[in-house]
Amino acid sequence: MAPRKENTKSINRVLRISQLDALELNKALEQLVWSQFTQCFHGFKPGLLTCFEPEVKAFLWLFLWRFTIYSKNATVGQSVLNIQYKNDFSPNQRYQPPSKNQKIWYAVCTIGGRWLEERCYDLFRNHRLASFGKVKQCVNFVVGLLKLGSLINFLIFLQRGKFATLTERLLGIRSVFCKPQNIREVGFEYMNRELLWHGFAEFLIFLLPLINIQKLKAKLSSWCIPFTGAPNSDDTLVTSGKECSLCGEWPTMPHTIGCQHIFCYYCVKSNFLFDMYFTCPKCGTEVHSLQPLKSGIEMSEVNAL
Repeated sequence: MAPRKENTKSINRVLRISQLDALELNKALEQLVWSQFTQCFHGFKPGLLTCFEPEVKAFLWLFLWRFTIYSKNATVGQSVLNIQYKNDFSPNQRYQPPSKNQKIWYAVCTIGGRWLEERCYDLFRNHRLASFGKVKQCVNFVVGLLKLGSLINFLIFLQRGKFATLTERLLGIRSVFCKPQNIREVGFEYMNRELLWHGFAEFLIFLLPLINIQKLKAKLSSWCIPFTGAPNSDDTLVTSGKECSLCGEWPTMPHTIGCQHIFCYYCVKSNFLFDMYFTCPKCGTEVHSLQPLKSGIEMSEVNAL
């Protein structure tokens, strides 16, 4: 009998990560419901729900509680993860759902507690009287104690794996699986492939900014097309000066860098400022001096066109 009980406990035990995931799913659902509800009043006067926001939220959360925990013994997040609440105070080893009183007190502690906190905050913010000072201090002290208790409960939960929230511990309800869970089998081939591609992508992100693309293109072009020499005559400048060697457009304020190719002033200047070892992408000549094109060459080129 003892091994059988231990086997049952091991099957019904819920992983800590599953319980935390269920809490996060519940928060995401509440945010989604609230955003959808506020969109219904998008065309109304701004601030219409501000005065009654705590009450409206409490009504919506009570509506969700009615059709989740009260009816199905589980929140929406727990239902997605095959989890439900169990009455931990029951001496019976079989599954016993939470009692009606436990469900009602769950709503009072969660929904009522949040409503009271928000309403007290609005009340103290709008009434700055001396008589509210002591009441505000008492409320802040109680809230601080509850936050401290939640922290201590969370640390105990990380150690033992039961009662993810303080409300569950006080009411004696814990999470169990609805159906027996199978052993998780993880395919490491997919994980290894993802890790490999992730590491390769990080390596490329680190390496690419260190590579001078313009200089690499110039080197490749010089290897593929052998460079026979750089004539210095004005005729060569005229024939190659119809377009910028960088942008491919008609040169604006044409300049040369010591070779037979023509560049826009802003194109070659920006590249030279970015890379002090900038070379011509056509022939690979390094920048010796940035000089404007002679006016006689410009006029002869225009006449030629």
